[in-house]
Amino acid sequence: MASSGEQDNAVGSAPGWLGAIERIGNRLPDPVFIFLALIGLLVLASVVAAALGWGAAHPLSGEPLRTESLLSEANLARLLVEMPQTLTGFPPLGLVLVVMLGAAVAERSGLFSALLGRSIARLSGPLLTPAVFIIGLLSHHASDAAYIVLIPLAAWVYAQAGRHPLTGIAVAYAGISGAFAGNVVPGQFDVLMLGITEPAARLLDPGFVMNPLGNWWFTLAIGVLFTPIAWWITDRVVEPRLGRWSQQGEMAERIEGPRALSDGERRGLRHAGVAALGVIALFAALSLITGYSPLVDHGADGPQRYTAFYRSLVAGFMLLFFATGWAYGAAAGTVRSHRDIVAFMGEGMRSMAPYIVIAFFAAHFVAMFKWSNLGPVIAINGAETLQSLALPRPLLLVALLCMSAVFDLVIGSASAKWSAMAPIVVPMLMLLGVSPEMTTAAYRMGDSIFNIVTPLASNFPLVLVLCQRWRKDFGVGSVIAMMLPYSLAFGTAGLLLVGLWVGLELPVGPGAPMPYSLQAQP
Repeated sequence: MASSGEQDNAVGSAPGWLGAIERIGNRLPDPVFIFLALIGLLVLASVVAAALGWGAAHPLSGEPLRTESLLSEANLARLLVEMPQTLTGFPPLGLVLVVMLGAAVAERSGLFSALLGRSIARLSGPLLTPAVFIIGLLSHHASDAAYIVLIPLAAWVYAQAGRHPLTGIAVAYAGISGAFAGNVVPGQFDVLMLGITEPAARLLDPGFVMNPLGNWWFTLAIGVLFTPIAWWITDRVVEPRLGRWSQQGEMAERIEGPRALSDGERRGLRHAGVAALGVIALFAALSLITGYSPLVDHGADGPQRYTAFYRSLVAGFMLLFFATGWAYGAAAGTVRSHRDIVAFMGEGMRSMAPYIVIAFFAAHFVAMFKWSNLGPVIAINGAETLQSLALPRPLLLVALLCMSAVFDLVIGSASAKWSAMAPIVVPMLMLLGVSPEMTTAAYRMGDSIFNIVTPLASNFPLVLVLCQRWRKDFGVGSVIAMMLPYSLAFGTAGLLLVGLWVGLELPVGPGAPMPYSLQAQP
């Protein structure tokens, strides 16, 4: 059982290496200024590289590639003249905003909360732990609603079952955040990360097209693998360490279980199910009707036949969330007119304002990196160096995973880190025969390992407060100690999974093989 003497440490005062990481992380500037610093370093590097005449030969055409100074007249004019187009042309921005239009309706109508509440409120018995973990995996699409709804409900359910409520918080937090790289069904985060991958891959292959399902098989495998691991860690390590709950804390006297769904909410879920079937049927018809299948290119071969279908899934997710959220709200009474729908979408866009601000600077970093030619030159020279070392591909991907995990301790935004790393590692590994989808999958695996143990994570304070409602002396160190077994187990399993996946050359998703062969461009 955790020591009852643990205190809530003041910010930055905790001793040891965890305290050092917290102090260093607190000194980091806002991601906007991180990108500004990266842009400054990029400008300096481009000036030096251009002055030294650094370049490389394109591996396919043999055409010489030279680095260009970002302070040249042409690049300075491009920066100032094309600034609006640089922002609006940033692939992840449009993709995420489109999906969020629908997700905002589903979240604010109450659909996500009702789905989570109904699922977890009915759980009990020995399968409680894996069921909560799996619901945590499925709740990735619910964004912050999962933290606000699922974690407190899990504590209630465990307390009702006579088990320690902090165990419920631990397994729910592990499923939502610790296993964030895994999922059963792709969603908006897949679109975001692979959308960042697309412009990086186009540095070498201008014809590369983002496949929203490009990580599905890998993320599904993570879910299948991590579920029994989380079950064992929870029941054999975390819960025994917590010991028996003493039924103290502000919540102890109010254990009466989660609220049952009302008749309107149950009716809303039924209507949402019908709406979901309607959207699925629409996309199936547009892909399967003989003589009228606009989402299938019958003149193409192999996976390219379904490029339009994959690209349309961005709109598909938006329509799915939009239709089911409206159907639920209309039946449950949370949507009374079309004006509510418009208001929900507006609120959703307002919640994306911080991301849009970061995207402005990330878009310019990515664009300027491309203008400088540093990306392909570094990739070609780096790939030649790695090839001369004869390192196996599994080792390369494992190294990327470890790098991503270390960065995750101090930089919370997965998309911000990937925006900075992708222009270098994606083309480099493409030249070594690793597909952009596999590189993205390895990065995502590393990025999720320490989500649940770093105090810098955006939802860590919320989890701490929820724990303290059940045990007042539960501090930052207590949360870290509770969640660290999951991080270590997930990290070890994820590392082995990446190595095995690359070694066996398994497909990363539908139409997304692990190996990659760069084709000459016409």
